[in-house]
Amino acid sequence: MQLKELYIHFIKELKPLYNADEASVISSMIFETIAQMDKSTLIIHPNRIVEKEKLHKINLALEQLKLFVPVQYIIGHGWFYNLQFKVSPAVLVPRPETEELLAMVIDFIKTHHKQTVLDIGTGSGCIPISMKKTLPDIFVSAIEISEDALMIAKENASTHQTNIEWIQMDFLDESCWKGLPVYDVIISNPPYIPENEKDKLDKNVTAHEPYLALFVPDNQPLIFYEKIAAFGKKHLARDGSIFMETHENYAKEVAAHFIEEGYAAVVKKDFYKKERMVMATRFR
Repeated sequence: MQLKELYIHFIKELKPLYNADEASVISSMIFETIAQMDKSTLIIHPNRIVEKEKLHKINLALEQLKLFVPVQYIIGHGWFYNLQFKVSPAVLVPRPETEELLAMVIDFIKTHHKQTVLDIGTGSGCIPISMKKTLPDIFVSAIEISEDALMIAKENASTHQTNIEWIQMDFLDESCWKGLPVYDVIISNPPYIPENEKDKLDKNVTAHEPYLALFVPDNQPLIFYEKIAAFGKKHLARDGSIFMETHENYAKEVAAHFIEEGYAAVVKKDFYKKERMVMATRFR
């Protein structure tokens, strides 16, 4: 089959499931990664015959996409903060919104000359690794409950030659906090989607991304933020700050809880003007 013919067929098959822009981006990612053919190849050599092996791989990818498997899982990587990260169904696909949170933290660290950082619920390790690449002199630790996720994170750290302290623990279990030091900065993109909202999400999220990293009980939507606030009372330095990604419907509640616990807290909006981040500072 000729390259242009295959590409047109691929796009056509995706359009019932994705909008035109998504279908175009996904198609480009598949063809560039699996067939090593980018858009310039398509333009310059539209009649090139696609090798049988590559054709088979592209068709397999198409079938996976029809089952709503995220394209990042199919090609084996995603991008975050201009770095490529290995991903698998053991970790969430890195999101642009989380890049905004990280940029805020990096600016804070630079401005206030902070030295120690803890990431809670690290997943692929994209947050601590990107932070360490940007600020190589700081000390970064990361907590994750999933052994499979930590394996991915450690591999990403090795790829990017970053030294991170990895800690496997169930953060919700307060008895595990013993022995952890005091940190200047804490950052977290914890699970925050109530289980009753599962049907509102895209199938590529609910059917394939790790449930444990996404959802919280309907009757405890702030469970991770409550634990982080409690943790910070003993493990956040004075004048230290906590940066959290939140559900847009609960950002104000998260900030209110931190204020009740003695922190100063503000809600931050993301690029789309949604209330998606909270910054809490401990002064006493």
